[in-house]
Amino acid sequence: MTTNRISLTELERGTPFEQRHIGPDQAAQAKMLAHIGFGSLDELTAAAVPDVIKSAEALDLPQGRTEAEVLDELRGLADRNRVLSSMIGLGYYGTFTPPVILRNVMENPAWYTAYTPYQPEISQGRLEALLNFQTMVADLTGLPTSGASLLDEGTAAAEAMALARRVGKVKKGVFLVDADCLPQTVAVIETRAEPTGVEVVVADLSDGIPAEIAERGVFGVLLQYPGASGAVRDPRALIEQAHELGAIVTVAADLLALTLLTSPGELGADIAVGTTQRFGVPMGFGGPHAGFMAVREKFARSLPGRLVGVSVDADGNKAYRLALQTREQHIRREKATSNICTAQVLLAVMAGMYAVYHGPEGLAGIARRTHRYATVLAEGLRAGGIEVLHGTYFDTLTARVPGRAAEIVAAAREAGVNLRHVDADLVGIACDETTGRAQLTAVLGAFGVQGDIEQLDAAAGDALPESLLRSDDYLAHPVFHQYRSETAMLRYLRTLADRDYALDRGMIPLGSCTMKLNATTEMEPVTWPQFGALHPFAPVDQAQGYLTLIQELEERLALVTGYDKVSLQPNAGSQGELAGLLAVRAYHRANGDEQRTVCLIPSSAHGTNAASAVMAGMKVVVVKTGEDGEVDADDLHAKIEQYRDELAVLMVTYPSTHGVFEEHITQICAAVHDAGGQVYVDGANLNALVGVAEPGKFGGDVSHLNLHKTFCIPHGGGGPGVGPVGVRAHLAPYLPNHPLQPTAGPETGVGPISAAPWGSAGILPISWAYVRLMGGEGLKRATQVAVLSANYIAKRLEPHYPVLYTGPGGLVAHECIIDVRPLTKATGVSIDDVAKRLIDYGFHAPTMSFPVAGTLMIEPTESEDLAELDRFCDAMIAIRAEIEKVGTGEWDKEDNPLRNAPHTAASLTGEWTHPYTREEAVHPAGVDAAAKYWPPVRRIDGAFGDRNLVCSCPPLEDYDG
Repeated sequence: MTTNRISLTELERGTPFEQRHIGPDQAAQAKMLAHIGFGSLDELTAAAVPDVIKSAEALDLPQGRTEAEVLDELRGLADRNRVLSSMIGLGYYGTFTPPVILRNVMENPAWYTAYTPYQPEISQGRLEALLNFQTMVADLTGLPTSGASLLDEGTAAAEAMALARRVGKVKKGVFLVDADCLPQTVAVIETRAEPTGVEVVVADLSDGIPAEIAERGVFGVLLQYPGASGAVRDPRALIEQAHELGAIVTVAADLLALTLLTSPGELGADIAVGTTQRFGVPMGFGGPHAGFMAVREKFARSLPGRLVGVSVDADGNKAYRLALQTREQHIRREKATSNICTAQVLLAVMAGMYAVYHGPEGLAGIARRTHRYATVLAEGLRAGGIEVLHGTYFDTLTARVPGRAAEIVAAAREAGVNLRHVDADLVGIACDETTGRAQLTAVLGAFGVQGDIEQLDAAAGDALPESLLRSDDYLAHPVFHQYRSETAMLRYLRTLADRDYALDRGMIPLGSCTMKLNATTEMEPVTWPQFGALHPFAPVDQAQGYLTLIQELEERLALVTGYDKVSLQPNAGSQGELAGLLAVRAYHRANGDEQRTVCLIPSSAHGTNAASAVMAGMKVVVVKTGEDGEVDADDLHAKIEQYRDELAVLMVTYPSTHGVFEEHITQICAAVHDAGGQVYVDGANLNALVGVAEPGKFGGDVSHLNLHKTFCIPHGGGGPGVGPVGVRAHLAPYLPNHPLQPTAGPETGVGPISAAPWGSAGILPISWAYVRLMGGEGLKRATQVAVLSANYIAKRLEPHYPVLYTGPGGLVAHECIIDVRPLTKATGVSIDDVAKRLIDYGFHAPTMSFPVAGTLMIEPTESEDLAELDRFCDAMIAIRAEIEKVGTGEWDKEDNPLRNAPHTAASLTGEWTHPYTREEAVHPAGVDAAAKYWPPVRRIDGAFGDRNLVCSCPPLEDYDG
């Protein structure tokens, strides 16, 4: 008996990862290609992608490697990072993630593969978790309305500045920042202020607002509480003085300190901002972390970002949803004051659950222990003759050691502890949840001080000012009191996850928001301590693994996009837009073309484009979109001529927002360049281009990329994200930089966009691993199969629903838009009815009414196999037949399965009065009863929720019994 001989080399190669990542196998691809009339992926690519943009050469990337090999490479990089005990502080602290939260939230695909909760009926679990987060923030800050998280503390403070300018009574004047604010926050604020004409003044406000500043007018004030130096000062008199000047006061606060200190709201603040990182979220070399903002009730409707509130479903039961769901970028566009359209949901869920698990007593206990370590350390330093600058502090000390700071920081480093080198004479020391006696001993030794910890503990007193001790209750809701055991917490997390729909259940066919596989191999390194426990301001020689990974990822992304340089600092697509536009602005100004301020934007563009342009100091001029979905060439050329001398940039999404490859993109780019402008190619749809075409080669000067889409970072229920920006060489000098890390960007850069030098560095191993696993050929095939899958769905659905836009040869790109408007006009069945009925069939709806009202934009990605694609198409075709029943009168127009969708298990009990059967309601054709997903609530009343903004925990009655 003989067997087919296979060489050892072939056996060693293993299964290529692309076969795990790409859903349809070769046989399935052949079947799909035959259905749309092509013989190969290359043939389809040749027909769908215009010749003028096609890449001439294959991607020059290392060959894809197996999962085991890539994990070994990542371990090698991780081992090149040195994780010391971090006592640097500055808004980043060691924390202990409870393992039940680490395993069941951060490492759980039920949480990390979910999409933004725009379909609230199937997002009730994470919406409840976000309400926990909002309540935690509102309670601790003493302000009634908190959002569902922002990107980081620096960004949140910048958003507060914009909010103060918008809602305050003082329309001119300066934004006043206390000198004891975090330096990275000050730098982000300055970056954001300059293009919009806001003057930022940094001053020592410990004795109040100086008269010469008050005379100029002050529209907003920012204070740090406790200060960056560690000082805890009573700001009440300062806040009162600011209010007398008509200013809006923002307090950047430490939530852990607020378990012991009087809240900003009680002190008189109008806005509180900060980060929730130290609530169980690893430092991750800077992110991702959930920033926060809480405001007085009168500012609730101006709050940037997302806000979760309580509404009711069709049966009158309480249900959660995103309040004010259509955010200001889409309503106000160029009048928007914020481009934030996302959040940091996964990290906000972790921080909120940290508070749920510990409760108010547990959080206060962690805070007291942290404070106690700081007081013991201060006692030891003073006993050794070292001057500690402040007598009142929470967790951070500043020690004066004339001329010896560098020497002491180096000695501490040798002992395994990182301290903050403030200047030649000052050393900063921050305690946190992970601080122990060993760290105190090491720090004292670095200062040349010997001290017995027990004796120092006996001698040390508290250092919190009596007048600022917190006296009110917080976190009183039952959710913060009833999950103390791991069993109870585990079951609570499972209960919430079961109420949601994520990629671990089935396909999420959202157009414009790629929902592809987030492979476990890519995700695993994120929680390794060598990546997770590193402080963003640690010395670079301790982060060599990270820096190598960052450099390689930047270089590979530059190669993929055809650009010369990439910055990974922006921690969201919106921030990447801003960074790119600021680079364009700086380039024009460096050339003496300060009059070039006009940004041309097609009317179909995502709302953040216009908001980002205004934030970058530009004037938005809208270009019409033609009936075919392409940019109206005549209107574009007219606008170019009209604004030729003022034209700064054209922002264009490619492939277009309508899901097609526009054939005239190179001509459009050439016309803009001829007029002296730059071309910003929005990289939201880059997953249709990787390995096929390069924006930097077909006319783009700058693009942002969404790593949380094209490069596999998971959406996490609405965040985290990374939005790096790629530029051609002439724009590279104007990329973001960072005041605390010179290697993070060019000296001539525009300043920091994010608080951390490399933004959300902690999740960059995901995209590095994806590119390394796939290699150039794998990345190209992923793109080709994504285009194949979209065209397969379009062809299958075309006989039942009109496909609104197509490109060359009647083909679409990576997504297709189907038009429901004619059916709505004929039958009364709305786009909402179709979306909610899909839930009964076991699907998340496609993108609704964007970019065209009354349509569904469908993007299958390359990761869904043929069986799932067919299951979705079968469901859509079955729904079309149901619509026909409504149209013919067989089903009542107001009482039918579509209008009443989704159907819950509870809706089946009791008397059934509908003209369709229970089985038709919940087990339509193709739905496996044994694998049925049951939505927890019926259709939610969005208008009710917007009229009745509620920002609190789940109702008390939910916890009865």
